[in-house]
Amino acid sequence: MTSPSARRALDGIPVYKPGKSAADENYKLSSNENPYGPLPGVMERAAGQLGRINRYPDAGMTVLYDALGAKFKLSPDHFAAGTGSVAVLFALLNAHCEAGDEIIYAWRSFEAYPIAADLTGATTTRVPLRDDATHDLDAMAAAITDRTRVVLVCTPNNPTGPIVKQADLEAFLAKVPAGVIVVVDEAYVEFVRDPDAADGLALLAAHDNVVVLRTFSKAYGLAGLRVGYAIAQPAVAESIRKATAPFSVTDLAQAAAVASLDSEAELTARVESIVKEREVMLAALRGQGWDVPEAQGNFVWLPLGDDAMEFAAACDPVSVRPFAGDGVRISVGDPAVNAEFVALAAAWREVH
Repeated sequence: MTSPSARRALDGIPVYKPGKSAADENYKLSSNENPYGPLPGVMERAAGQLGRINRYPDAGMTVLYDALGAKFKLSPDHFAAGTGSVAVLFALLNAHCEAGDEIIYAWRSFEAYPIAADLTGATTTRVPLRDDATHDLDAMAAAITDRTRVVLVCTPNNPTGPIVKQADLEAFLAKVPAGVIVVVDEAYVEFVRDPDAADGLALLAAHDNVVVLRTFSKAYGLAGLRVGYAIAQPAVAESIRKATAPFSVTDLAQAAAVASLDSEAELTARVESIVKEREVMLAALRGQGWDVPEAQGNFVWLPLGDDAMEFAAACDPVSVRPFAGDGVRISVGDPAVNAEFVALAAAWREVH
């Protein structure tokens, strides 16, 4: 009997691996989640939508796009939202890439990039990070051919932590053909403190082929509701919306996102506390002798190589995110749990 078969493109695509859970959620430092609960007013605004869950969501996401437009001083047609910025990326690649095309990204970078890229049927080119865990933009520019349709730039880079500098990205864009989309993935932009970091919105204003990805999952603490968005020139944003499943973002999630935008002062305070705790972790780990790259997200990276899996197991009960053969990413969580992780890291170094 012949069984149904999936597309050949799936043969080499890995299954996305979520961060390892922990018995106590406070000990889960594996998924870059925000340790704080929803911002003030979010629960009430979201709960207000529960009485009408028999109705379809607003497919046009009018209120959300209006709120984003007000925040960024752009017309609503510059936005395309989906169930997290990763879903928006899937839609963008499906809208612009097919078999015969090429997609370029740095590696190691966000684990979903290979899945999203390979699913289109396009050829993918992974450009190795430099020794300091930063993007090698010169090598990425050299990899562009007449078949390249999209280049992905993650800043700060997940899982390694460093940013791409504004001057370097401007120089890179000068080398990129106008028909090639450059995605500036800024999922962790709120945590960036480097004044030289790339400014995706400024680049978008100067280059029609730039697309900026943002999310409510990290700084805003709405990971469970899945709301992310692209900021792009209207024609590109429209192409993403066309490739997005209708009604993908619930009214409950949209209400929570808009309410979050109304709590900027509290957001700033929470993000600043996470940034300060990141610096505490970074200083402690470097003081132990670890070679920790620049950290500009809500996580730190230990380049453990072949020891990554063994180290992760030794961190129990703290759950961290190992990448076999490369390293381990540790999210910034509750200060007490962060301190417990730092102690475990010190114990590891004493015997290795």
